[in-house]
Amino acid sequence: MVDRKIPVGISSCLLGENVRYNGGHTQSRFCLNHLSQVFEFDSYCPEVAIGLGIPREPIRMIGPLDSPRVVGTVTVENDVTDALFEYGKKIGRNSSHLSGYILMKNSPSCGYKSTKIYNGKMGFPGKYAGMFTRGLMEENALLPVEEDGRLNDAVLRENFIARVYAYDDWKHSVGDAPSAKKLVDFHSRYKYMVMAYGQQPYKELGQLVAKAGVGDIGVVASEYVVAFMKALQKPASRNAHTNTLAHLLGYLRDEVDGKARQAIAEEIENYRLEKVNLSVPVALLKHYLNLYGSEYIKSQAYLQPHSYDLGLRNMI
Repeated sequence: MVDRKIPVGISSCLLGENVRYNGGHTQSRFCLNHLSQVFEFDSYCPEVAIGLGIPREPIRMIGPLDSPRVVGTVTVENDVTDALFEYGKKIGRNSSHLSGYILMKNSPSCGYKSTKIYNGKMGFPGKYAGMFTRGLMEENALLPVEEDGRLNDAVLRENFIARVYAYDDWKHSVGDAPSAKKLVDFHSRYKYMVMAYGQQPYKELGQLVAKAGVGDIGVVASEYVVAFMKALQKPASRNAHTNTLAHLLGYLRDEVDGKARQAIAEEIENYRLEKVNLSVPVALLKHYLNLYGSEYIKSQAYLQPHSYDLGLRNMI
């Protein structure tokens, strides 16, 4: 765990800044009261940054779907598509210090998976990314992003914060000066976390690490981090967590008596059956692994992928 706050970008209105089209804000208490304990927020309002005033005419995205435009809801001629997209790319280029980004839901500029694209007065089916977000993600595809509305979902919330911590770890432990040792050490810490996200990425990342001592380490590291961050995008399933927990329990086969191992196995099964939250079997495993486990197994990021104080695994 890091002993500093992790830098994360955020839409300014979520911090209570009065930058919305109506002169108000959409303050996120979760971000301010909880995530601010572990994240150092850098706030951005792309609409204000490109010169739109406060208050201002609202904007919206209009079709076609393959090349939408962002225009005024009254003054359609007020087209800010290119300005928002280019500002997103600018922040993407200048965001190497950030390890994540929290966006404003439903926004034609900052939405992530919630923005409507209109066809006249009606919206097309589906929800899309806003224009600023599109530029940001095109320029910095590795950056973990999420929007405030989706953070209300406990599984998505835990997944996003775990990705932020993992990406921050990558940047500080491997980063722009990779070596075979750094890559192997990183992969060793995240082996069981990756397992929880699926067998396919587990095998793929293992194969990439095997190239660390023979291929161009810069190329191998670049391929690895792309595959690693992609693997973590979709939250781990309950069955995948169960499989990972069972593998970790195997490290206690010789050191812990059968009754204790059986108690842990029962809580793992209770988690699979949705009778207890993930924190229960993980806490039991951590207790015994800290007592009897090797340094390798105790260092596994899966056992504590983010700040314990956030209590994220108490809700999934």
